[in-house]
Amino acid sequence: MSTPKSGNDVDRTSDMSPGPENDLRGAPVGLSNSQYVAQKRKMLDAVNRLRETGAQLDLDIPVIAVLGSQSAGKSSLIEAISGITLPRASGTCTRCPTECQLSHSSEPWSCVVSLRIVTDGDGRVLPEPRRHDFGDPIFEKSLVTERIRRAQCAILNPSTPFPQFLEASDDALEERELSFSSNSVCLEICSRDVDDLSFVDLPGLIVGGEPRDSRLVQRLAEEYICKESCIILLTIACETDFENQSAHRLASRFDPSGARTIGVLTKPDRIPAGEEAIWINRIQRGGKEGGIEYFSVKNPDSQDIRDGITYEKAREQEAVFFSTREPWSNLEWLYQRRLGTDKLTTRLGQLLSSLISKRQLQEELDRLLAQTQQDISQLPNPPSSEPNSELSKLIGAFIQSIKTLVDGIPDENGLIQKLRGPRDDFKKAIRQTAPYFLPLERSQAADTTLVPPSFLSSEEEEWEEEPCDVSSPIYIEDVLEKANSAVTRELPNHYPHTVIRQYIRTVVVGWEDPSRQFFDITRKELTSYVQQLVERHFAQYTHGHLKQGVRNIMQSHIQRCADAAAQHIDSLLKDENEPFTLNARYYTEYRSKFLSHYKRGRLRSKSSVIRNLEDGTNPGMRAAVNEAIASLAKLGLRSVEVSSLAALLPPDPMEPAIGIMADVRAYFQVAYKRFVDNVPMSVDRTLLRGVTVGLEDALFDGLSINGPKGYERCRRLLSEPEDVVERRSELEKRRQRLLSAQKEFVELFEW
Repeated sequence: MSTPKSGNDVDRTSDMSPGPENDLRGAPVGLSNSQYVAQKRKMLDAVNRLRETGAQLDLDIPVIAVLGSQSAGKSSLIEAISGITLPRASGTCTRCPTECQLSHSSEPWSCVVSLRIVTDGDGRVLPEPRRHDFGDPIFEKSLVTERIRRAQCAILNPSTPFPQFLEASDDALEERELSFSSNSVCLEICSRDVDDLSFVDLPGLIVGGEPRDSRLVQRLAEEYICKESCIILLTIACETDFENQSAHRLASRFDPSGARTIGVLTKPDRIPAGEEAIWINRIQRGGKEGGIEYFSVKNPDSQDIRDGITYEKAREQEAVFFSTREPWSNLEWLYQRRLGTDKLTTRLGQLLSSLISKRQLQEELDRLLAQTQQDISQLPNPPSSEPNSELSKLIGAFIQSIKTLVDGIPDENGLIQKLRGPRDDFKKAIRQTAPYFLPLERSQAADTTLVPPSFLSSEEEEWEEEPCDVSSPIYIEDVLEKANSAVTRELPNHYPHTVIRQYIRTVVVGWEDPSRQFFDITRKELTSYVQQLVERHFAQYTHGHLKQGVRNIMQSHIQRCADAAAQHIDSLLKDENEPFTLNARYYTEYRSKFLSHYKRGRLRSKSSVIRNLEDGTNPGMRAAVNEAIASLAKLGLRSVEVSSLAALLPPDPMEPAIGIMADVRAYFQVAYKRFVDNVPMSVDRTLLRGVTVGLEDALFDGLSINGPKGYERCRRLLSEPEDVVERRSELEKRRQRLLSAQKEFVELFEW
């Protein structure tokens, strides 16, 4: 049947050069330009050499995937392209992917068979695919079929060592642990009769059968054809209705435009009578408007195969079929280029090399290598070959960080800066325990206000007023009563020292809680900062329990220092129970000031005279006071002041109590100021700075890294988790693969 040539049926590619800038469909079929052939060989050689380096584990290297349903003639197509005979049996023959790498060579025919293992026996994906040679290289085509059969059996029986299947009996080869597998049989074929090509033969899509097997086979196919770098070689049998073939639907899902799909119509001799035009139309319209480009091949039937037809004879019969059988023989030259295995093979090589050139694999290699280097740099350093020295350096650096921490750093987040607030709070809390003496009877307190001592605010600038607990005043009659009850054999108007000591001890009792609180905060902050340093220096050393060991040692060491600090605070508190000072001048000055303060407050409440004397707003009173002072000056008393006139008043029976109040309050000023210095100094010396004392011995002894077993102990402490070891090994292998691939690229494309 002759098919007329329409105006649209023109060669869309005849004027296009075969360079990498063209679309996949831009490379002409049957081109014999020697420069293009050389470039194509280099491109395909580049991919093959990249695969040899293992780069396909990291790079999405272009590949041709042969997709088809069961009995679609897929195996016959593979045989026609590769020149080898695949194993044949009842049911589905291909039960695992078969990767085929064809290399045109002037050397004698050879084939190397290997296994590519990506999952274990339970179907779990391995962290690193493995490749195993399966027997010696083969130099006779007749031996390949049996080797492939045995390789496939080895993959389907993962619990048995692979080499055993090279010599296994036929009965053993019939046994299968798995129905299908993601692991691959790899063939590397070199011959002068093959074109440079790489492809993978996928198990045929199952129609019916076990749903589990159907899903697994489809998933295997999807893993390949979903990648943009995969050319889908779609095998369609002409003896079956096109729309009912699941392979076409699957290919359309991942490549809806058909831009990277090549269709192959098999079994053209079995087209039902009258339906030839349907399939011829696909040849004629294929590839137009971005659709799938279709080819057709004629391979030997089952009888020819049983009769042992040769590869050469099969190709001869194919050529005769398309040149003599209508309507194929009547197709115009443009479409004759899509008939026959040789035309298909040439086209696939062109498409694959074009895709390789477009992928810019060199840039991808550089990017992946840079990312891998970065990933390696983010891993902890591997254990040293000298664990003793390495651990000593780690401990030394850690100790130095501890010393820097407690010495203080010029940083607002430093430990010393962090303790400044708690230290000031401690000082304020101690200052607020000052006894609040009122030189008034309880009955007068509600109507009289005692002015805070002005000398305190001028001498202690941080206090605007006397910071004591005004809610618990100590009235003057209570002081006198306590003094009178304590008298034993003292002379009249003399009171025992024990009264002053009792008041002081009552005050000191209130110092314990602020001291403990400041101590606890300091210990807590120190522990927190030290734990951060442990994490910073030993975070990667968890597997050998080095980090936990150092953490435990530091907790114990800090606890020993804290115990010493707590004992010293107890000693300071105990010392303060007994009033004592050699700072007589400071004590005497304050006693005099408080005595005057309390007397003035007492007199203001008891006498209107004193109030009048101090009232400078009444002109008449001011004149009278000035006249009195002038008269006393005439008598020789020239240093008399307004406040001195109070001495002319009659004696106050509460005078002894005022003296006791002045004694206690003056001593508090002496004692609290030294205490708010001594406690932080003690904590700093015994806890903060104390943590560095004996620290080296504590760490070395606690880790037990000295002595005859020190080397092994250090090695275990520095050991890494298995996942880190595996991750580093994986990244190092990837880096080596990428470096090898990069080197291959540089050498290959230096033209």
